[in-house]
Amino acid sequence: MRTLVLLALVGLGAQLVDGSLGMAYGVTSTTLLLAVGANPATASATVHLAEIGTTLASGAAHWRFGNVDWKVVARIGIPGAIGAFAGATFLSSLSTEVAKPVMAFLLLGLGLYVLLRFTVQGLPVRREAPLRRRFLTPLGLVAGFLDATGGGGWGPVGTPAILASGRMEPRKVIGSIDTSEFFVAVAASVGFLVGLGSQGVNAGWALALLVGGLIAAPIAAWLVRIVPPRVLGSLVGGLIVLTNSRTLLGWAGAGEPVQWAVYGLVWVAWAAAVAWSFRAHLALRSIPGDKPAGKPAEEPTR
Repeated sequence: MRTLVLLALVGLGAQLVDGSLGMAYGVTSTTLLLAVGANPATASATVHLAEIGTTLASGAAHWRFGNVDWKVVARIGIPGAIGAFAGATFLSSLSTEVAKPVMAFLLLGLGLYVLLRFTVQGLPVRREAPLRRRFLTPLGLVAGFLDATGGGGWGPVGTPAILASGRMEPRKVIGSIDTSEFFVAVAASVGFLVGLGSQGVNAGWALALLVGGLIAAPIAAWLVRIVPPRVLGSLVGGLIVLTNSRTLLGWAGAGEPVQWAVYGLVWVAWAAAVAWSFRAHLALRSIPGDKPAGKPAEEPTR
């Protein structure tokens, strides 16, 4: 019972992040599951099973508010599902000893991406450029494979790429990515079921994550009004980097002096990133109209 309550809290925290940033549910929840002792394949399988419910609810809400471009959903969702199935079967074939550092390395990379993206650039902005099938198909394949193998990555990879290269307003980018993630979650779950069998997927854990996520969904809408998304992105990115650095250092057999030195560097860099993001947020707010001269205004991802 204690484990289920803890997992519900993990799902709640991950959904708070995703609801505020439009990304990082999988990365956050998988990282936290690994931290409490789950093996990599089971962690990713559990998260994707829970995401079937969360992405279905999220997609339905976005559709209701007109935030979904169904052409984009089909063009990126189908290859994304193929990539996710391949990634799930690949991860399932790895031994725990090999899978753990592989997943930690991927999560570390995604954590660094989230940290740098929100600290240096802030929220993604819209730029005019053609949005074509030849761009969306490989993007879906790569993002889907990475999402299943690393336990997350669909949002962090897909959302900024489309915002930077597409001709869609941010709300439709987020809505289309969230809706297409349903197909990715289903395909990854099927892949894990094929690779691990029904015993490799903990339905109780997935249900606990789902309950926590559903509770957090309305809270996230309120949280984004209180905590600046740019600051939250730096906070979450640093947490992911710190947690997975610990996993990789333990796997590499690094001594305590080395581990504590790395932890110290991560903490200092993390604190500096959060401070930088907070100062950038205050500077943006101080400008009339919230739009710095010569620069596009940051647009909310939700």
